[in-house]
Amino acid sequence: MQISKLTAEEKLNLLVDFGMKVSNEIKLDALLDVVATQITKILNVGRCIIFLKDSETKELWSKIAQGKGVEQTEIRVPLNGKSEIALAANTGEIVNITNAYEDPRFYMGVDMVTDYRTKNLVAAPLKNNTGKVMGVFQVSNKNDGTPFDKKDEGILMLLSAMAAGAIEIARLYEDIHVSQLETIYRLAVTAEYRDQQDTRSHLKNISIISYLLALALGLDQKDAELIKNASPLHDIGKVALADNILLKPAKLTDTEYETMKSHTMYGGRILEGAHSKVLQAAHKISLCHHEKWDGTGYPNRLKGEQIPLEARIVSVADVFDALCMDRVYKAAWTPDEAFRHILEQSGKAFDPNVVEAFKIIFPSVRKIYRTKRPVTSTMAHHTLYNAVPLKEKN
Repeated sequence: MQISKLTAEEKLNLLVDFGMKVSNEIKLDALLDVVATQITKILNVGRCIIFLKDSETKELWSKIAQGKGVEQTEIRVPLNGKSEIALAANTGEIVNITNAYEDPRFYMGVDMVTDYRTKNLVAAPLKNNTGKVMGVFQVSNKNDGTPFDKKDEGILMLLSAMAAGAIEIARLYEDIHVSQLETIYRLAVTAEYRDQQDTRSHLKNISIISYLLALALGLDQKDAELIKNASPLHDIGKVALADNILLKPAKLTDTEYETMKSHTMYGGRILEGAHSKVLQAAHKISLCHHEKWDGTGYPNRLKGEQIPLEARIVSVADVFDALCMDRVYKAAWTPDEAFRHILEQSGKAFDPNVVEAFKIIFPSVRKIYRTKRPVTSTMAHHTLYNAVPLKEKN
């Protein structure tokens, strides 16, 4: 479908469709993929690459690329170079090259690494609402064999202007999302750091195992990632506990154990009333990850499916990883020992469905602990989970 041969009404419909599609997507990668697909369709071109500025490296890089040889190739172009891409970014003006290999402005590096021969191209600056260039749209090789004309330039600049606002919003959303996750992680480290040295490893392992469990249970990618991102805050309530309890290198007394259990309530209070979906999931996890399937857990003795699924998932991940790690009050178990404990507690401490999912992912989970030193059995030593009658500090 060649844009120059469309009626005015058909052009308008294409532009309206383009506007609707880009405005309905807030995830940057997905948005740019939609933009590149629509530009390729509307301008009927063989290749479309969307370059974004990397201010730290002073480069333009191919965030999204569609066409022969470029979809799996990251392309980086220096901003201070003389390429048509850098020229469009630095001048804020459109660059139209009708015969690529005879034009000194053409950057041949992309063709060299992608086994592609560019005949003609247009590079259009992508500007935000203040006029600042965020990147460059580059299209090449019209499928009808003709060079790009002024109409094509105008259409590309219009599409660029329409997409720019959506792209800027998506980038802001991405930045906020990354900042939120970083804040969550640092809060989690603060809580965990008080009673163990290998904090980052513990939080990372729990996130990975929880994510794999969620997928194995059939949750979609979005919900699995939500649990993965919320899981590090499972013990945020520990910030309210005294060191003489949290750091005690021995079994806790009955009174101390009751105090230790209160970290779930503190965690619930800290995260109560959150508006963020991640923190809402973290609230359920922090409050309920010590509840047990048979109703003998704490703090509210919830039973079965009364326990939020997020907490049932993280409970298995937390116990398994904690058993596999050295603590001030216990030596590490081997992954196989910890795995057997998880199986033994199916229908008691843990949701049987989550345990079945753990069986599926265990070969992958075991690889996480491959480099850990082998240890002798500690089954008679302290346990982290009060499924056996010792009062410890998980």
